[in-house]
Parts: sequence; structure tokens; C-alpha cells
Amino acid sequence: MSHGAVNPGESKMQRILILDFGSQYTMLIARRVRELNVYCEIWPCTASMQSIEQWQPAGVILSGGPASVTEQDSPRPPRGVFDLGVPVLGICYGLQVMTEMLGGQVVPGDTREFGKAVVHIDQAEGILGQWQSGGEESVWMSHGDRIERAAPGFVVLARTGDGVQAVVADRERRLYGLQFHPEVVHTPGGAALLGAFVHDLCACEADWTMATFVNEAVAAIREQVGEDGRVLCGLSGGVDSSVAAALIHRAIGERLTCVFVDNGLLRLDEAQDVERIFGEGMGLPLISVDASEQFLGGLAG
Repeated sequence: MSHGAVNPGESKMQRILILDFGSQYTMLIARRVRELNVYCEIWPCTASMQSIEQWQPAGVILSGGPASVTEQDSPRPPRGVFDLGVPVLGICYGLQVMTEMLGGQVVPGDTREFGKAVVHIDQAEGILGQWQSGGEESVWMSHGDRIERAAPGFVVLARTGDGVQAVVADRERRLYGLQFHPEVVHTPGGAALLGAFVHDLCACEADWTMATFVNEAVAAIREQVGEDGRVLCGLSGGVDSSVAAALIHRAIGERLTCVFVDNGLLRLDEAQDVERIFGEGMGLPLISVDASEQFLGGLAG
């Protein structure tokens, strides 16, 4: 597996792949999917088609992003993503890049739209199955471009008051696009849309929990390290290295050695806090190195 050590439910394909185009909300998309008790991973939009096929996702989400598809070098997903035979959901930029790649037209908007908007539901089906035809929903928009012409095979399921295509779908290929952000709290009905995509359209069961992830991560670490292997972990005290150290320690115990380097640029008493929390509190094998003079001397020139 090319991305990530944990490979849950491979035979059942009970997982969602999120391709990241640089959105500030990408991590929030992942959080919402996991709150639906479905496993997901975030990969860069540059991931190869081969690695995506090997990972066998039940569905793919294309995140938003700051780029414009009208720019020549704007990021694109592998074209084969749309031919995987699994549901694909494009959010904001993800919708726009899907539209452009599949033969639709995206144009710059007259003004950049950022904030609350109201969408009018024409057809409550598919991903809009939890909403009501003829109704209105409050959503959160953040985009500069707009869909001028939907790609062939797509129908418009909802629009804003000024006619902007807000939700589109290709029923046959199970491709869906939202011009707004369902993952933010400012879209009250967004969780229902993501639930419809993940559970109904992708057929993922709501049986994944963080405890499941921990157990699978620990098993994967033990398999990778082996019975006699040892691990050296650079511990900064930040979230990433701390979680990694905790998982590895749970997996292999004393065969883990953590090294913490005080570079002299930490917050007041932070070095002591790291030693106390991870060394004394968690019992991690910890080597603490005071290199503050070396770092500060180097910075002084």
C-alpha cells in the first residue's frame, strides 16, 4: 500500500479516499466521514491511478482548493478516477475540476462568493435524498469560479437564487458535485449529504471507530517492525510525533527509543513538560538532548 500503514477492511472496500487539492477544509471532510463511522484517508491529488486502484476505495471525494480550473497549471486528479466504477463526490473546486475534465464549462464568477447562501432544491434524489424537492437549504459557499455548463450526462439538482448550479449529478456514473461545503457547520444539512454519499451511495457500513484504527495501527506496526526490530523516534512533543510515539510504544514497548532535542526555541518550560509527560507519565524510553546553545549559536551567526 502506497499511502498509510493501516489497511482496514480491504476485502469489503469499506473506506473513502479523499483527494486533497489544498482546501483549508480537507481535514474537516475527513473528520466528518469518520464521525459517520467510516474509515477514510487523505491523499494528495497527485496520487497515481495505480495506487488508487490498488487501494480499492468504496468512494472518492475531491476536496475544494484555492486554485482555479481556468488556470493552465491548476491541479487535476488522475482522469481514471471517474472510471473507477465507484461514486465520486466533488466539493467546490472538486466539482469544478470534475466538470472541466468531463467536458463541461467553468468560468470565472463576476465576484468571489464567500459566506452563507440559500439553494433551491429541484430534485431531492441521490445525494440529496435527505432533503425535500421544492425546498430550500442554507449552505456555505466559498468560490470564485462557477459552472457555466454542466458536463454531458449531468443534471442540475439544486441552484442558488441567482441561478448558480449548486448540486449536479450524473446518475449513471454515480458522479456528484456540490458547489458549497457540506463539511462545515455553516451548512446545517451538510452531515446528511455526506451521510447519504458515504452510507447510501458508497454502501459503507457505519462500523468503524477510532478504537478500530488504533488496534489496526498497532497490528500493522508490529508486522512492519518484526519480533526483534527496534525503532528510533524523533519526538518533538507536537501532535504528530506524540501520537506516533504512543502507537509505536503500545505496539513494541521497550524496543522503542524516543529522542527529544531542546533547540532553545521552545516555549517556557516546554522541554521539562515533554520529559515529564512522555518519560515519567507515559513511560516512554526517552533520551533528552539539550542542544540549545548549539542552535542559538548557529542562529546568531
